[in-house]
Amino acid sequence: MRECVETMQASRPSSGGTDLSIAGVEHPSVEFRNIDIAYGKFVAVRDFSLSIRKGSFVTLLGPSGCGKTTILRSIAGLVDISGGQIMIDGRRVDDVPIYKRNIGLVFQNYALFPHKSVFDNVAFGLKYHNVPNADIARRVGKALEMVRLPGSEKKLPSQLSGGQQQRIALARAIVFEPQVLLLDEPLSALDANMREEMRVEIKKIQKETGITAIFVTHDQEEALSMSDRVVVMNAGAIEQIGAPEEVYEMPATAFVANFLGKANMLAGTVSKSDGQTTTITLATGQMVKVVSPKPLSPSASVTIVVRPQKLCLESGATANRFPGRVVSTSYLGGNATYEIDIGGKRPVRANTQINGQVVREGETINLGFDPASCVLLDEKGVRIS
Repeated sequence: MRECVETMQASRPSSGGTDLSIAGVEHPSVEFRNIDIAYGKFVAVRDFSLSIRKGSFVTLLGPSGCGKTTILRSIAGLVDISGGQIMIDGRRVDDVPIYKRNIGLVFQNYALFPHKSVFDNVAFGLKYHNVPNADIARRVGKALEMVRLPGSEKKLPSQLSGGQQQRIALARAIVFEPQVLLLDEPLSALDANMREEMRVEIKKIQKETGITAIFVTHDQEEALSMSDRVVVMNAGAIEQIGAPEEVYEMPATAFVANFLGKANMLAGTVSKSDGQTTTITLATGQMVKVVSPKPLSPSASVTIVVRPQKLCLESGATANRFPGRVVSTSYLGGNATYEIDIGGKRPVRANTQINGQVVREGETINLGFDPASCVLLDEKGVRIS
């Protein structure tokens, strides 16, 4: 996996150990330098800085309206920036016409010409740039081989399935060997099985070509399964950046914890802390122990973040055990998701593998988690480190 290191300057708080600045990118493929994007008085993106290493696959992840698509479109020249600079391979491009930016773009709705053949759709950019016909034929054939649709040159888009149309759109984007490949929620129109297949295909093609790819999605599974680095965005700013396992296992803020994986958020106050183990009294009155990165002040307000798969049912080995009542059960084949009432304002969620009988609604169980399997947030919702 190619490493991608990014530097960021975001408007999110970086106190309490949340470090949103990672320096040291040599010769980055793409750089955003203090980008502002505004529509009239509305500022969609403010002071956004990000550097992306050549050949990496980076995903901008966040809810609708967070600015991720706006950022992507600014690289392509489809959105004007209000301030800052955009660099590709050391060359400033935000003042360069769209057709001179050498960008491959895959749209959510494919954007194929319905009256043109597959060949003409894929060859469109090459013809626009006056590539000789012999080279066009060779490069189109190579691109179609890469997306596993050789021999489809004469077909019309209407003769292809949704997944095949998306492959043609991808072939059109990579056929002229762009410096950067932009993918704007390209899988959202596909069914679940096809989405999973296309995730693998897109990542495979990106690795084979070595193209720097920037992927936009609101789907956490896509981001976690495909990316070298994930940039979690909220309200036009960066909340956290890191490898998929890092942003999932060690969320930097309450927003990241909630957006990725529907984490359980257990509010409480510190009862005792010695720098290694902290005892916390939950709002429900239960006492739990957690591993803390430093001593915490007694009576400090904290939130324990526990992922659903870290909660154990009928666990006798963990230091934290308390009773709960199952209020809903979702059977998912090899595992099950439970909503469990432990006396708080809302149920907690547990996702466990099924090793025996599925626990039914209304049953009382013991619930627990290991002291080292959680993250602590301070009263501002920032990870304590």
